[in-house]
Amino acid sequence: MTTSTTTMTMGRAGLFQGRSLFDWLYALAVVLGAGYAFQRYGASMDVYEKGILAGAAPALIALGWFWGSLRVLALAVGGSALLAISLYSRVTDGFGADLGAGEKLFLLKYFLASQSAILWMGVLFLMSTVFYWIGFFAPVPAGGTAAADNTAQRLGSRIAWAGVFFALTGTLVRWYESHQIGPDIGHIPVSNLFEVFVLFCWLTTTFYLYFEQHYRTKALGAFVMLVVSAAVGFLAWYNFERGAQEIQPLVPALQSWWMKLHVPANFIGYGTFALAAMVAFAFLVKQHAAEGRWWKLAPLWLLGVVLCFEPLVFRKGATNSTSYWAVYFGISALIVAGIIALRGRIAARLPAFEVLDDVMYKSIAVGFAFFTIATILGAFWAAEAWGGYWSWDPKETWALIVWLNYAAWLHMRLMKGLRGAASAWWALTGLAVTSFAFLGVNMFLTGLHSYGEL
Repeated sequence: MTTSTTTMTMGRAGLFQGRSLFDWLYALAVVLGAGYAFQRYGASMDVYEKGILAGAAPALIALGWFWGSLRVLALAVGGSALLAISLYSRVTDGFGADLGAGEKLFLLKYFLASQSAILWMGVLFLMSTVFYWIGFFAPVPAGGTAAADNTAQRLGSRIAWAGVFFALTGTLVRWYESHQIGPDIGHIPVSNLFEVFVLFCWLTTTFYLYFEQHYRTKALGAFVMLVVSAAVGFLAWYNFERGAQEIQPLVPALQSWWMKLHVPANFIGYGTFALAAMVAFAFLVKQHAAEGRWWKLAPLWLLGVVLCFEPLVFRKGATNSTSYWAVYFGISALIVAGIIALRGRIAARLPAFEVLDDVMYKSIAVGFAFFTIATILGAFWAAEAWGGYWSWDPKETWALIVWLNYAAWLHMRLMKGLRGAASAWWALTGLAVTSFAFLGVNMFLTGLHSYGEL
C-alpha cells in the first residue's frame, strides 16, 4: 500500500512546479470524483454541504501532493467505494439500492459492505500490532543495527495501511448505505460511539504512518498500535453486545451540518493526543531501561487500571461481558508487564530520544490546533442548537479541561523548555484526561450531550 514518500513541502519550488504526471492524474481523478458527487448527489445537499465538498477536493489534492502515500490510498479507497456502490446498484428497491444484495454478492458480503470492511479493519490493526511487536525481538542481521527496520516491522506497516484502506472504505460505504435505508436517514458516519471509534482508529493510524515515513523508523508502531488495538477491542465488544453496527436515524440535536466539521476535527485531536501518549510511553521505557529500576515505571500500572476501568463500567446493562472484560483487563496487564520486563531489549530498538521528543511535540501541536478548531465549531453548533455558545455542560467543561491541559503542556515546552521524563509523564497522563472527556463524561455525568449516553 505504501509508496516512496514525496514529502517535499508545498512552499519549496512552488505548489505547481516539479509535479509529476501521476500528481496531475491524481488531481484530475479527485476533481472528476468531486464533479460526479455534485452531479449525482447535489440535489440532496444544502449550500453548506456543497461548500464542504468544494473545499474538500483541493484539500485532498494538496494532501496527496504533500504526502505521496495518500494519493495511492485515496485512489484505492475511491475505487473500492465506487465498486461497492455499483454492486449495490445492480439490484434496486422502492427507494434506491437494495441493501439485501450485500448478502448475495461475494465481494460485498465478505469485503466491501460497511460491516465487512470495518471487521477487516479491526483484524488487520490487531495483526499489525502483533507484527510490529515481533519486530522488536527479531534477530539483528549481520552488519546491521538494532534500531534498523526489519521484515516483521515492514509487514506490520503494510498491514496497518491495509487496515486504514478498509476503515475508509467501510466508512464511505456506510455513508452510502445510510442514504439507501429511507428518506432523511442518510448521514455522515460520525454520529455514534461505533462510528467515531472507527474514525479514531484510522485517524490515529494514519497520523502515525506519516511520522513513520517522515522519521524513517517503524519501531514506534508497536506502541502506537497498542492504543488502536485497545480501541478495536472495545469496538468489537460494543458492536456484538449492543448491536451498534446497525445504522440509526440521527437524533434532532445531531441533524446539523456542523457535525460534519466538529466531530472529525475533534477526533484528529483525540487521535494525535493518544499517539503522543504512546510515544511518551516508549520514551519512558527507553529512559528507564538502562537504570534497572522497574518500579519507576510502576505508575504505568495505575494509569492502565484507570484506562481499563472506564470500559469495564460498560458491564452495566450488558449480559455476557464479565468474562470479556476480565480477559481484556488481563491481556492489558500482561502487555504492560511484558514491556517493563523486557524494556532493555525493547529500548535498544527504539529511535533516539530526540526523535521521540519531536514526535510527541508535533503530535500534541497538531492535536491542539484541531481540538481548538473543534471547540470553536462546537460553540457555534451549540448556539444554533441550544441558543447559547457555552453553557458549562459537563462535556463542554471537560473539553475545556483537555484544552487547558495541552495548552499548558505546549506553553511549558515553548516558554520553559519542558523536556524529558516530566514532559513524557504529562503527555501520558493526558491520555487519561482525554479518555474521561471522551467516554467518562457520557457514563458518569448528564447534561445537554445526554443523547450521547452509552
